[in-house]
Amino acid sequence: MSISKNNSSIPQLILASTSKYRRELLERLRIPFEVISPKVAETPLTGESTLDLALRLAHAKAAAVAKEHPDAWVIGSDQVADLCGAAIGKPGNFESALAQLQLMRGQTVTFQTALCLMKCEIQTTLCVPTEVTFRKLSDDVLENYLLAEESYDCAGSAKSEGLGISLLESIKSDDPTALIGLPLIALTGLLRDAGFFIPVNNIQQ
Repeated sequence: MSISKNNSSIPQLILASTSKYRRELLERLRIPFEVISPKVAETPLTGESTLDLALRLAHAKAAAVAKEHPDAWVIGSDQVADLCGAAIGKPGNFESALAQLQLMRGQTVTFQTALCLMKCEIQTTLCVPTEVTFRKLSDDVLENYLLAEESYDCAGSAKSEGLGISLLESIKSDDPTALIGLPLIALTGLLRDAGFFIPVNNIQQ
């Protein structure tokens, strides 16, 4: 399939992720891509900041897949929620999620969403921060939310793209999809620089 006036072909693109949220976000750009699990351990290093952790993991995920697919552009991404310098992970269950929401109510949490686009020795890694302020809500409200949406697979325990928006007082970010898991404004710029045409011209030449 050709995508441009000079008939250049679509470069191969791989999303190094197991996240359904990142896959759904990338699908918005309507570019053909594959999804491959990077199989990268996400354990923080001793003394590592949340920003450094997010950047390191995004790069590591891209590198792990790029090593096996040297002809493809590979996207790696990672997100770490930061409350007063401490990382907040995925809760996994109701009790942990409730504890997270109780800890964050009335607080501002910075979600560090790192992005890496890599092909062989060519690579760009960056981070898009999002500041999220949580409302001061009662335990009953928090419990009702978790029972309704069961947001146990996302850091911070609240899905801003869903009912979780009702728990938030404000969101400050230059890239609104960063909070969901993949900063599409930043990614679109990187992909265009790499030779991708967005939107794609789907007319067969």
